[in-house]
Amino acid sequence: MKLFNFSINPRDVRRRLGLNQQEFWTKIGVTQSGGSRYESGREMPKPVRELLRLVHVERIDLSKVKKEDFEVIEYLKNEHPDLYKKLRKASRGLGKKAAAVAH
Repeated sequence: MKLFNFSINPRDVRRRLGLNQQEFWTKIGVTQSGGSRYESGREMPKPVRELLRLVHVERIDLSKVKKEDFEVIEYLKNEHPDLYKKLRKASRGLGKKAAAVAH
């Protein structure tokens, strides 16, 4: 699977997260047997690849994301690009601080 100009093997991602196939694939709506086929080399449809990326690579909890969130993001990008960039930079800093505290 191609992400950010490099390949990511779903089996490697799953193992790195310490999840079994059932736990890993169920989080993105794929059966264990379907996930096993993808891990064995069957091509994944783009929506499945994107869900895998969002949930397991980007670590986004999709149950917390709402349509309004995307609308606000789009509005900020289009109407207030400087503010959007400033907020994005600030949020990255918060993520790094949280990770440092967790370790």
